[in-house]
Amino acid sequence: MTPDPTSPQMTPRRLPKPSLQPSVFWRLAEDIPAPLYRRLMLVSVLVPLVAWWLLTTFGQVDAKFLPSPGQVATAALRLGQSGELWQDTWASLQRVGIGFGLSVLVAVPVGVLMGCFQSLRALGEPLFGLMRYMPAPAFIPLLILYLGIDEAPKIALIFIGTFFYNALMVMDTVKFVPKELIEATYMLGGNRINTVLKVVCPHILPGILDTCRINLAGAWQLVIVAELVAATEGLGRRISLAGRFLRTDEIFVGLIVIGLIGLGLDLFFQYLVRVTCRWAQPE
Repeated sequence: MTPDPTSPQMTPRRLPKPSLQPSVFWRLAEDIPAPLYRRLMLVSVLVPLVAWWLLTTFGQVDAKFLPSPGQVATAALRLGQSGELWQDTWASLQRVGIGFGLSVLVAVPVGVLMGCFQSLRALGEPLFGLMRYMPAPAFIPLLILYLGIDEAPKIALIFIGTFFYNALMVMDTVKFVPKELIEATYMLGGNRINTVLKVVCPHILPGILDTCRINLAGAWQLVIVAELVAATEGLGRRISLAGRFLRTDEIFVGLIVIGLIGLGLDLFFQYLVRVTCRWAQPE
């Protein structure tokens, strides 16, 4: 008996069409080519600049409200030649460096201990959680009352405003240390000190650097607030003085300088993570 070619058994099956792969731009949780990454970073900077230039050139916007990029560049050149911009930038950098540096120096050990020992966490977490929700600028009257109007209250404000965030974020980072590593250390004869110093601390180093990178932005916000009160130099004081006399171009200069410094520090911390924690980088 000759088989019927029209029967379902003789009809060839169609292979399923391969699913369309998403473009490189929309691939989920995957790296993109380095040239594309650099081009996108360039676009992210150029698009706002071009939009700003177009708006101030063709939008008939009053320069008192929105100066053009050229006017801002002229103001930056003027302040740079007079030395005021460098003096103000250095003053703000010193305050952030000292205040945030002291915060990290104290918060990292405290956060590590609170993360390692539940007893210390139970003692410290409620208080730290309470202090974290208190706005740091609200402490300015007390800091001036206790410490005067010199550099001490400004540095103390940065310390208070970043210490509790740093400590709690480091404490949470310790929770991601695999318990198998800790148990293996004990099995090999290690004690608590060795476990903390040689297992926990190296494992959370990327998290510590990321904590510093994230909370450093808060330090810059606080130094501007601190310099608005009884400061003779600093980028915050420069912005406040420019606003008082409607020098909008100088306000933009101060904001752009702060942004560039922050971007540079952010890229530095990212580079530091790649260099010092190669073992933690995804393959």
